[in-house]
Amino acid sequence: MSLAHLGFGPALAAAFEPHAETGLAPGRVAVEHRGALVLLTGEGEVRASVPGRLRHRAVSPLDLPAVGDWVAYSRGAQDDRAVVEAVLPRRTAFVRKTAGFESVEQVVAANVDVVFCVTSLVDDLNARRLERYLTLAWESGAEPVVVLTKADLCPDVDAATAAVSGVTFGVPMHAVSAVTGEGVAGLEAHLTGGRTVALVGTSGVGKSTLVNRLCGAERLATAAVRPDGRGRHTTTHRELVPLEAGGCLIDTPGMRELVLWDAEDGLDRAFEDVDELAVECRFNDCEHRTEPGCAVREAIATGALDAARLESYRHLQRELRYLEIRQDARARSEERKRWAATGKIGREQARQKRGMP
Repeated sequence: MSLAHLGFGPALAAAFEPHAETGLAPGRVAVEHRGALVLLTGEGEVRASVPGRLRHRAVSPLDLPAVGDWVAYSRGAQDDRAVVEAVLPRRTAFVRKTAGFESVEQVVAANVDVVFCVTSLVDDLNARRLERYLTLAWESGAEPVVVLTKADLCPDVDAATAAVSGVTFGVPMHAVSAVTGEGVAGLEAHLTGGRTVALVGTSGVGKSTLVNRLCGAERLATAAVRPDGRGRHTTTHRELVPLEAGGCLIDTPGMRELVLWDAEDGLDRAFEDVDELAVECRFNDCEHRTEPGCAVREAIATGALDAARLESYRHLQRELRYLEIRQDARARSEERKRWAATGKIGREQARQKRGMP
C-alpha cells in the first residue's frame, strides 16, 4: 500500500524533508501497544519502538506518537525492530483527559478529518453524552458526524432521531444498520478523497461492526449483540485500518468516561445555539439566571431552547474551569519541584568546592 493511499500528501512530504535528508523513512502509526508501535509504511507493516530520548524530550503525553500520527523512523543495526526518531506535526487531534483523578491528556486519534460520534439507537441514546463527544470533536479540528447505529433494532427511528436533533445543531446525522446496510451509503460520502475517519463512542454501540461494513471485510473482531439489544465490548486498543479505495478508519475502544480537555472553542461550537441567543441578552455578562432582558431564558420559556441543554452547557463550563484550576496547581507544583531540585544540585556543588562530603 502506497504512502499516498494512507494520506501522505504534499504538506506531509514537505514536513518530512529534513528527516529524509538524514536517511529516515516515513510511516503512520496503526496500532499502539505498551512497548511498541505498528507502523504502516511503503514497505508494509513495521514494528517500532519509542526510544527513551524521545520520551525524555516530551513535555507532555501529547508529544509522543499516537494512532494516526505520521512519524520518521530508522531501522535497527541488524534491520530488526525500527525506532521512531520524530513525530511529524499533527493537523488535528481528538484529545481527552484520561480517566481518574490525575489531570493527564490523551490523544485518542491524530490527523483525523472526520469524527464519527457513534451512539446506539437502542438503550445507549443520551443527548448529554452526545454533547460531550461533539464538544471534543469540534475541538479536535475535524468535522463531527453523528452516527446512530442499530437502526434495525429500533422500533421508531424517526422519534429517536428527533430526540437528539436538538443537540446536533447542523451536524450531519445518519441512522444506520451495519447488519442490514441501511444508511451506510450515507457514511461513505464522508470517506471520499482519502480522508481519515475516527469512530468514538461507548462500548457496544457497534463501532467495530461498522468498520467491517465500511471495509467490506471482517477486519476487526466483533461479538454478537445480547438479547436485550446491548452490544458486547470487543475493542481493546485503538487501530488504524486502511481502506482499499483510499483513506483510513480509526476504531477506538469504548469510553466509559469522557472528560473534557482544553475544549473551550469546541464547547462554543457544540453550543452555538446558546451562544447566538446570549448575544441578544441585554447585558454582555448575563449569566442567564435572574437578569432582566435575558434572551436565553426567554427562549427556554417559549420552548425554543431546552432548559436541560442550558444546564448541560453550564456543567461543561464548570468542568473546564475546574480542569484549568487543576492544571495551574499542577504547573505550580512541578515548578516548585524543579526549583527544589536545582537548589539541591547547587548546594551539592558548593559543598564539593569547599571539600565538604
